[in-house]
Amino acid sequence: MSREVRSWRLHRKTQFTFTELAQRINPVVRGWMQYFGAFCRSALYPLLQRINAYLLRWVRRKYKRLRAFKKAHRCWKRVIRQYPRLFAHWAWMPDVW
Repeated sequence: MSREVRSWRLHRKTQFTFTELAQRINPVVRGWMQYFGAFCRSALYPLLQRINAYLLRWVRRKYKRLRAFKKAHRCWKRVIRQYPRLFAHWAWMPDVW
C-alpha cells in the first residue's frame, strides 16, 4: 500500500485542485480502510499519516505563499476544520502529526 501511495506522487500533482485529488484517492483509501481496518485498524495509521504528509507537501508546493511550514500548517488546520469529510481518511486521522 505504501508503494501504491508513493506511486501516486501526490505532491507533484499541482495542476489538480484539492477536490480533484480527493476524487482520485478517496475510493482507494476508503477500500483499504474498510478491508484492512476490520482486521487491524492501528496498522493503517502510519499509511494515513503518510498520505497526509504528501497532501501537506502538495499544499506547500502548489501555493507559494504557504512554503513556510507554519503558514502551511495553519492553512491545513483551517481546511480540515472547513471540510472535515473531504478526504476519506480524515475520519480516522485528520492531522499530519
